[in-house]
Amino acid sequence: MILRYLYDRKSWILFFVLSLLFVDLMIWIDNGIAIRADSMLFLNMLLILAMAAFLGWRYQKEMKYARSLMELAEEIHEDWIETLPAAYFYQEEATNQLLRAADHWYWHKVSDGNAARSVEQDYIASWVHEVKTPLTAMKLTIDANKGNPALRKIESEWLRIHLLIDQQLYISRLPSLEADYVLEQTGIQQLAAQEVRELASWCVEKNIAVEFDGEEGFVRTDRKWCRFIIRQLLTNAVKYSPEGGIIYLSTTVTPDGHVRMMIKDEGPGIATHDLPRIFDKGFTGGNGRLQNAATGLGLYLARTVAVKIGISLTVQSGVHEGTAMEMTFTVSNAFESVRT
Repeated sequence: MILRYLYDRKSWILFFVLSLLFVDLMIWIDNGIAIRADSMLFLNMLLILAMAAFLGWRYQKEMKYARSLMELAEEIHEDWIETLPAAYFYQEEATNQLLRAADHWYWHKVSDGNAARSVEQDYIASWVHEVKTPLTAMKLTIDANKGNPALRKIESEWLRIHLLIDQQLYISRLPSLEADYVLEQTGIQQLAAQEVRELASWCVEKNIAVEFDGEEGFVRTDRKWCRFIIRQLLTNAVKYSPEGGIIYLSTTVTPDGHVRMMIKDEGPGIATHDLPRIFDKGFTGGNGRLQNAATGLGLYLARTVAVKIGISLTVQSGVHEGTAMEMTFTVSNAFESVRT
């Protein structure tokens, strides 16, 4: 920092050195001024020491503000604007005024952005609810005419629309998940079975069987958000399973009380180099590019919700080996401990 200060004050130092040399030159060429060489050297050394002392004093005075700003930048917090260092020089006061103005402008933009986002989310939520009404009427018509082959085909397409609309509704609710969260004891296989029934028409269309294995595991979680995660995993399993494939849902309870549920399909699997990125937003991977309907949102949303509500989500897969997604529920819900 000292070298940087001296570099910034190089014009001062250069002016002093040139002034000293100029005075020495004037004394040397002026025969009316008689000063011995050792006295001249002593005088120059004295002036140089005085200049060094002056620079040291100014360094302590001027760099106090800069050091305070650097410390603030290293440990910045939400109310950082209230801890700005006191200004001594005019340029320091101008810097503080600029920082306060920038902070005010930033929060004004954030407020405007949040307001616009809130309006947009309200509109999307309203639109989703409006769309669900005709979808419900369509479902009732389909259920009343189960024997019609054409309507059975329409039912699978209706399901895809229903899943997309429902996913959008959950996306709009995601920012306020903490306010829409209810913990209760529930059976994980029971929740999975409900989601399997929701996807039944799609499974029938692809002739996919779903097999349950293991004992029922009871967990403490939010039923609605947990079902949303299961739905994303099952949707992927059905989407990538081959015609006539089998999806396995197995539940195990570890000796320490943790409950694990694995959803395994017989699909093409995931390449090793894609595995670290499958939960990234918008990432579709090699298989996703073959599926025009792939958006790269399903697993991203599943992981986001899982992290928020205290569920561990892991994947095991290999090319031509299928994919196994595992949900782990701990004995004590981490999200509940944070809330309390």
